[in-house]
Amino acid sequence: MAERPKIDLGLTGYDELFMTDAERKENKLPRIHDIPLELIDDFPGHPFQVRMDEDMQQLVDSVKERGVLTPITLRQKEDGRYEIVSGHRRRKACELAGFETIRAEVRDMTRDEAIIYMVESNFQRSQILPSEKAFSYKMRLEAMNRQGKRTDLTSCPVDTKSDSGAQVGKDQGDSRRQVFRYIRLTELIPEILQMVDEGKIAFRPAVELSYLTEVEQRWLHEAMEYADATPSLAQAIKLKAFSQDKTLGPHVIESLLSEEKPNQREKFSFRADRLRRYIPDSVPFNQTEDFVCKALEHYQQFLERQRRDRGDR
Repeated sequence: MAERPKIDLGLTGYDELFMTDAERKENKLPRIHDIPLELIDDFPGHPFQVRMDEDMQQLVDSVKERGVLTPITLRQKEDGRYEIVSGHRRRKACELAGFETIRAEVRDMTRDEAIIYMVESNFQRSQILPSEKAFSYKMRLEAMNRQGKRTDLTSCPVDTKSDSGAQVGKDQGDSRRQVFRYIRLTELIPEILQMVDEGKIAFRPAVELSYLTEVEQRWLHEAMEYADATPSLAQAIKLKAFSQDKTLGPHVIESLLSEEKPNQREKFSFRADRLRRYIPDSVPFNQTEDFVCKALEHYQQFLERQRRDRGDR
């Protein structure tokens, strides 16, 4: 039986969990506070979803039984309230468990430091949606830009002027080009981006579709719903070219979507052991299809002869 993926609890080191305030101060670690949930706000523009799934239910059960083992990380705002830098899922689990406070460490961070910390901590999740990765990459690159590191979010991935994209994608195993492809997804309208998250549109076609204008994307979304079809990579590239030539319209989109794609053609599959017992050993495996087709042709000719014979009687 395959081992079930572990729930991401963002656990801190064992020794650090049980340090006293004096020990934490000596080790230059933030103090742990019990902060009322009603004083905590979401991180502005937080790109990662808090999904109400089986993992969340298990996290709630864990919180009810043992409390929050790893404190969440907060940043204090100017109005005295707090915003979550890391720990949105743990905060939600506490709410669902009926808690009024949560263990938290309050860190002194600038907005850009908080963005970078937030992105890095959430990338520890076992599952990350394309939209989550897209907006988090964009947020982090913008933060690095404001910190004085040169980036260019509008240029072609192969023409970027620094290695910032490579630095951002390094931990995720994404190249600089791939990072900028993900950032292109932020140009999609929400309805199409959701289809990417749901796996209805593949990643590479989605990148090409991001170059369509908002109006063109809405035409496309309406056409996809009507035709119950999505563009292949080749079709997406054509749509982008028509858009750049200012010749893309609803009729062009409908015409492209109505084209038959190779993966939509009807296919048959047979168990190899059922076929091979009728095929001579002298026929190589890679010629099986040709042999079967010829056998079917001969059988079709046999049936036609039988029909002619019956007609002559």
